[in-house]
Amino acid sequence: MYLDRNENLYGPAPKCFDVLRSIGMKELSLYSRDFQRGVKSLLTERLAADLKIPEQQILLSEGSEDMLKQVIHCYVNSGEKILCPAQSWWYYQVVASEVGGVTVQYKLKERVDRFHYDVDEMISLYAKESPRVVLIASPNNPTGNSLDESDLQRMTEAFSESIIILDEAYWGFADASIERIAEQIKSYRNVLIMRTFSKYYALAGARIAYAVVGLDLTHLTKFASHYLGYNRISEALALAALDSPEYYRTITAQMQEDRKRFYDLFDAKPGFTCFRSEANFVLVRIPVKIKEVLRDVLKAKGIVIKYFSDTEFPNCIRITLGTHQQNVLMMEALQMIVYKEQR
Repeated sequence: MYLDRNENLYGPAPKCFDVLRSIGMKELSLYSRDFQRGVKSLLTERLAADLKIPEQQILLSEGSEDMLKQVIHCYVNSGEKILCPAQSWWYYQVVASEVGGVTVQYKLKERVDRFHYDVDEMISLYAKESPRVVLIASPNNPTGNSLDESDLQRMTEAFSESIIILDEAYWGFADASIERIAEQIKSYRNVLIMRTFSKYYALAGARIAYAVVGLDLTHLTKFASHYLGYNRISEALALAALDSPEYYRTITAQMQEDRKRFYDLFDAKPGFTCFRSEANFVLVRIPVKIKEVLRDVLKAKGIVIKYFSDTEFPNCIRITLGTHQQNVLMMEALQMIVYKEQR
């Protein structure tokens, strides 16, 4: 039972499997002809209609990793800086090196049972370092915290000379509304918002994501264009997912209930801190004495979670929210381990 990589273990909507059963020669052997209608693809056209954003401002990519790489390779020159979170996805901290860039890290701050962005400190660091790109994850992995709209507004005002990448890979697990993105991209011309079908829509294997691009980033729309179109199968899967909102609302509601059960479980145990999350995982600080016992017991049960060994998260684990049945098994194992240690 793999609860270590933040995959959506409920799987995609049934309509996605219908797509796979219907794949034929057209999808496998022929390029799309959507460009003849003046759009990049059926998917960008659909996203533009749903999000109420001009189709030209939507780009597709092979997962958010691909889009992040394209942005950095497009805009960052040797010696220029990227400002990114220290407690986050490891790739943020190395992508600048691919073009000879320099990574500058800012700290997320812990406050009781939640992490948060220290905007004042970020603004101060920005003034000192003058980065070409500022990268923000919301929700952030592994801390699970999101950025408030008021904080984003302050950042865009302070970072007006740079490109701001807002990575929303874990969008949807707390709030799946789509209305605000149009206003954001209209108001913040130097912002690029990345979203993926990997997490909320459970299509990690299809490797498809999109970015909504501010009006000052038109160079990227040329740099990232795919003139022969995109993966037609992945696009069809994404469209089927978009056509299945009730399925995703149902499984996400169950995840939210289970996430609260994890809070309640750990809050009742001395020495544990379960940080509040708006993603499909929880970060938990555990007592030092329980770490090896936990690892051994979970291994024996075939349960895999993420164990942190770096200094940013001492004695911490991250548990991906699985299906309800998987979450129950995980909680039962934790209860048993804690009970043994307390005897």
